[in-house]
Amino acid sequence: MSIDDADSAAPLITVAGDLDFTTATPLRTALDHLLAARPPVIVLDFGGLLFIDSTGLAVIVHAWREGHQQGTLIRLRAVPRFLATILDITGVSGLLARTTREDERERPAASA
Repeated sequence: MSIDDADSAAPLITVAGDLDFTTATPLRTALDHLLAARPPVIVLDFGGLLFIDSTGLAVIVHAWREGHQQGTLIRLRAVPRFLATILDITGVSGLLARTTREDERERPAASA
């Protein structure tokens, strides 16, 4: 895992290798630290992810829940096919697609 917080409005966490019960705690700690600063967006890059278990999935849900409560969007980037399938099957992709009320206010109205 690596963290690039050069852009404080959209810090980036890159996750590689396995995200499981032995490696999920450092990711959750990093996410909690970044969420405390209340950035508009946190980006999770999973391009190097090889495996994820339920503990790793729980960290993604935790990040979404905490972010949703304070207005921080959690965006996933470079999602491997196996992770996309897991997110779809478990309904997590539906959670991640939800927007906050602030996001809806910032979008321009669609013209008819």
